[in-house]
Amino acid sequence: MIKARKVSKTYKMNGQDIKAVDNVSFECAKGEYISIVGHSGSGKSTLLSLIGGLTKPDSGDIVIDSKNLFSMDDNALSEFRNKKLNFIFQFSSLFPTLTAIENVMLPTAFSSKRNNKDAMKQEAVRLLDMLGLKDKLSFYPSQLSGGQQRRVAIARAFINNPEIILADEPTGDLDEETESEVMKIFKRMNEERGITFLVVTHSSAIAIQGKRTMKMQGGKLEEL
Repeated sequence: MIKARKVSKTYKMNGQDIKAVDNVSFECAKGEYISIVGHSGSGKSTLLSLIGGLTKPDSGDIVIDSKNLFSMDDNALSEFRNKKLNFIFQFSSLFPTLTAIENVMLPTAFSSKRNNKDAMKQEAVRLLDMLGLKDKLSFYPSQLSGGQQRRVAIARAFINNPEIILADEPTGDLDEETESEVMKIFKRMNEERGITFLVVTHSSAIAIQGKRTMKMQGGKLEEL
């Protein structure tokens, strides 16, 4: 489903070339759950951004379902991303003027499901309920704690029933109990819906949830 072929990305920092991703190749089959571990600055987040088509590599290809992401124009790539995958970032990135349920439903405005608002609202309520936020539907981000905002962002990632979830430190500001519940939801979505997960983390407790674990170090990726 996902193939990275000799992918490299270099950034300039203080006049020096820093290879964030260095000639990385790997494959991920449909329905896999892969954890990518590594220290801060090892290139994990850059790799996830490349796989999701948010960052263009200096060399190499990212292929998802036989589609080379960087052979598409911007509009085609955006449409492909909206249909196929979703992100859970380190930061919640909620819209401050939208309520929790409106934030969750936002991706449906750009999908083919936008005409079925009632069904999407029911799904948004169900997802927020799964994450312990059914009583916060009408709350704005400023009225929610950091952990609650993160859970809204996680619910938003599932609203379009994506085939792939790319998660970058998805439980970074959650307490242990909520983190455990979120990981159970990830596992459930993986097993019941066949959603493919690539989860970047520095936490060994999160990493062991994966069926495969890979390590990023100095821009290189290796299987553990």
